[in-house]
Amino acid sequence: MIEAKNIYLAYDENKFIIKKGTFSIKNKEFIFIGGNSGSGKSTLLKSFYGEIPLKHGNLTIDNHKLNNISSKNLKTLRKDIGIIFQDYKLIKEWTIEENIMLPLKINGYAHDVSVVQAEKLLAHVKLSHRKGYYPNELSGGEQQRVAVARALAHNPKIIIADEPTGNLDDYSADVVWNLLKGANEQLGITVVVVTHRVPKNFGIRSRQFKIQDGIIYEVS
Repeated sequence: MIEAKNIYLAYDENKFIIKKGTFSIKNKEFIFIGGNSGSGKSTLLKSFYGEIPLKHGNLTIDNHKLNNISSKNLKTLRKDIGIIFQDYKLIKEWTIEENIMLPLKINGYAHDVSVVQAEKLLAHVKLSHRKGYYPNELSGGEQQRVAVARALAHNPKIIIADEPTGNLDDYSADVVWNLLKGANEQLGITVVVVTHRVPKNFGIRSRQFKIQDGIIYEVS
């Protein structure tokens, strides 16, 4: 599913954030990535969907080689990826249903299909009673549940989540973790999460990586 061999990532050619990154993530795995602030966790995630290009090495995501990937192939890859951000990145002027429908619109789904899918996902994240609301009318935890629903909308193979519970209280964090567990266990989606707080007694098999001084280690 994800294969990295000796990858280097940087914003500045003279300062590598990730060095000699070599690891493998199999289909349907649940992966946690930890490390100190500024260690390169978010940078690594961005490389998975082509936001940051490789400087050196080889990175393959779902059989797509990211080395000099064409814009056409990158668009195809992104159809298989759902992304969850710490700060939600919901469009304030759109209702929560419209926000959930965004990846469906981007991927060419018919409007009526998108509406039905949004309604199903609102029910799944237990927000049907908020139908017609705008993001600023919801709590932070509710907004993140909308973001999870949006990431699931187009039936991705991979979900990438960058500190999805970092701004949430314990209850809301538990809700989000359970949604991600369900995506992995029930839908078979590969889930990769950057977090400072790996939940205790998570209940499903997972693996953990840590980034330190630009090097990626697996934590046993």
